[in-house]
Amino acid sequence: MLVGVDLGVPHFDGELEELGLLAETAGLHPVARLTCKRKAPDAALFVGSGKAEEIRLLAETEGANEVLFDQALSPVQQRNLERAIGLPVNDRTLLILEIFAQRARSHEGKLQVELARLQYLSTRLVRRWSHLERQRGGIGTRGGPGETQIELDRRMIGESIRRTKERLVKVKRQRQTQRRQRERRETFNISLVGYTNAGKSTLFNALVKARAYAADQLFATLDTTTRQLYLGEAGRSVSLSDTVGFIRDLPHGLVEAFEATLQEAADADLLLHVVDAANPNFHEQMAEVQRVLREIGAAELPQLLVFNKLDALDEARRPLALQDEIELDGTRVGRVFVSARAGEGLPLLRAELARRAQAATSPSDEGAKPQQPETALPIGHNDELHSRDIDE
Repeated sequence: MLVGVDLGVPHFDGELEELGLLAETAGLHPVARLTCKRKAPDAALFVGSGKAEEIRLLAETEGANEVLFDQALSPVQQRNLERAIGLPVNDRTLLILEIFAQRARSHEGKLQVELARLQYLSTRLVRRWSHLERQRGGIGTRGGPGETQIELDRRMIGESIRRTKERLVKVKRQRQTQRRQRERRETFNISLVGYTNAGKSTLFNALVKARAYAADQLFATLDTTTRQLYLGEAGRSVSLSDTVGFIRDLPHGLVEAFEATLQEAADADLLLHVVDAANPNFHEQMAEVQRVLREIGAAELPQLLVFNKLDALDEARRPLALQDEIELDGTRVGRVFVSARAGEGLPLLRAELARRAQAATSPSDEGAKPQQPETALPIGHNDELHSRDIDE
């Protein structure tokens, strides 16, 4: 059963569509959805006692065996809700962690997911095992209570976090060595970034003829894949990396754990910001990607917006031209419309990448003004939508 609480935030998903996609990606089947409004979360139950009882009755009627909240729950709120509802209660953070655990393939990816999971669990030790306390000290019969189960668990998790961090440090060194080798070769580095399911891996495969896993689902790719892309217009190859997708309310622990992977984006010479042009909420998704880029120190890097899934737009919403510019965070940014699946717009994208790679490496190009692309209506032909898109 899916539960969402509208706390007045602008990006609230009233239909719980994204949470439902996350649940299905994790192998779950949503049987009921419930939303409610609150000015602030209830300290004990997040939704209040009356709404908790309503959730319990609906879950019982629909035969749900787990309740998923679209917002992050505190350990105390999670424990109290489980007692009130009588079912396991989890939040969006754990759901994303479960998906990451299922999808991680490389050694580095598995280490990163394990670290994030351990950090999450370390906050969930809320005296659920008080009956397992060792009531006496280890020697003799005198003395107070011995080590409790929660203390044992906390110590074991702390040791596991320390070991995992040490192993990730070694992986980070390896990545830094690889990056230094690319720098010595003066390779122009391009990283694909964007909201999950925007089509990054499909675009990656189309550009470099790779066979990276791509599917119409959230977080299809977790592990960074890097390939050489030959640009005939520039007469040289560039390095193209496909990175993990971002999502609204991405757990901070995951951002920290995936620091080594996200560093590929932070060290790039150009970011290809892939946007799902067919998604009606693409503005909010772009804003979320920008937020994460600021968090990892990559917000100031040059960007090229790639509005993907052009083939999914109906005729009335198609752009008049496949290349233009829009304003992003107060800066004019180039934009190219493509369909990674159908191949439309890809030659234009490759030509733009070649131009930027040449401009970055040719001293004669320094100070030269880039050619202004033809300005086009972004999506659709009416002026109202065009002005709204530029303003946002």
